[in-house]
Amino acid sequence: MKEKVAFKEINRLAIPAIIAGVAEPLISLTDIGVIGNVDENSVEALAAAGIVGSFISAIVWTLAQTKTSISALVSQHLGAGKLHEVKTLVPQAVAINLLLGIVLYLFTFFFAEGIFKLYNAEDLILAYSVSYYKIRAIGFPITLVTFAIFGVFRGIQNTLWAMKASLTGMIVNILFDYLLVYGVEGLIPAMHLQGAAYASIIAQLVMLCMALYFLFKKTDFNLRLSNAINNKLSEHLSLSVNLFLRTIALNVAIYLANAYATDHGKNYIAAQSVLMNIWLFFSFFVDGYSNAGNALAGKLLGAKDYRRMWFLSIDLCKFAVTIALVLMVLCAFFYDQIGPVFSKDEAVLLLFAQTFWVVLAMQPINAITFVFDGIFKGMGEAKYLRNVVAVATFVGFWPVLLLTDLLGWKLFAIWTAFVVWMLIRGGALIYKFRAKYVKT
Repeated sequence: MKEKVAFKEINRLAIPAIIAGVAEPLISLTDIGVIGNVDENSVEALAAAGIVGSFISAIVWTLAQTKTSISALVSQHLGAGKLHEVKTLVPQAVAINLLLGIVLYLFTFFFAEGIFKLYNAEDLILAYSVSYYKIRAIGFPITLVTFAIFGVFRGIQNTLWAMKASLTGMIVNILFDYLLVYGVEGLIPAMHLQGAAYASIIAQLVMLCMALYFLFKKTDFNLRLSNAINNKLSEHLSLSVNLFLRTIALNVAIYLANAYATDHGKNYIAAQSVLMNIWLFFSFFVDGYSNAGNALAGKLLGAKDYRRMWFLSIDLCKFAVTIALVLMVLCAFFYDQIGPVFSKDEAVLLLFAQTFWVVLAMQPINAITFVFDGIFKGMGEAKYLRNVVAVATFVGFWPVLLLTDLLGWKLFAIWTAFVVWMLIRGGALIYKFRAKYVKT
């Protein structure tokens, strides 16, 4: 029996997942870069895009955990040679995601103003946030269905199709961002912030169409609903609910970060918006190896090959940390050039430059944490993941944020709290994995 998963097999999954993962935050970064450079009320527009982007990310991350659940179940059944047992589960899971997306859109549409007041948004920032959100939120059902299908692809050990769809969506989004935000004289009126929202919807529709094409043409799965409920649906729902709760705790930290930044003023939330989106960009970049761990760990768990699973975790951490270090060096080299890409405002750029080094320094910690997070998702350890993030948020992040903010650290307080948050998450996952699967 082989001791290790081959380097080629890991990267066959990881590299397309990295490219697909990078495409998602690049869409948000493009929005911020384009919006932050408009001539009219650029700081307010940038702040609104950051607040809405954070809220939408929080919601999508929470509900898109069904993607991880589907991936885990499909990969475990693939490893056990019982893939046929989950074929009717896929259309049922996709249908649930579609309904969730529709309900979510209808519910939040009517309460948008109240939602963004909770982020301490007011006046023009609030008005921009509401109008931008009411368009962007149309994408909820589109995105949730697409992510469910991506979960099936990952479960059958294929991340290439999701990469192709995500890259195409990114290109479409960038193109329509420029066309709709700035307009084309005599052809398309400049739509400012709303143009970026419409560009996102168009990109999401393109990604969904491509995902459906690959599902129907390249796999044995379909979306025909069966009269009988699949016997794995309850397990899927249980995994999803625990991952929902985990992600809610995760997003409490992100909400608190944005609320505190907004409370300090528009320049702080504008700078925080850029910092957070770069952090997410790095996270998705490193998350490619987490996705590989998700797919491979589920397959190895199904085959009960625990020894190779341990070696897999070591190799994935090496690869992910290497990528994190490369990102750190590149950004350190271009440190003074990165901020102006997203904003022209001198006050925003100063706040960004004062804090960006913390975002860079924490990248190796993030890399290891994300790898083990992906492995635990693949193994279906949703309850433990839920508990770890809850403790990290309410025992680590929040108290550290309260204390350091009282000391007047402001943005530095937020990112110090994030460092503690990631250390707790990563440490708890490594401890549990070694105790359960490594024989000493």
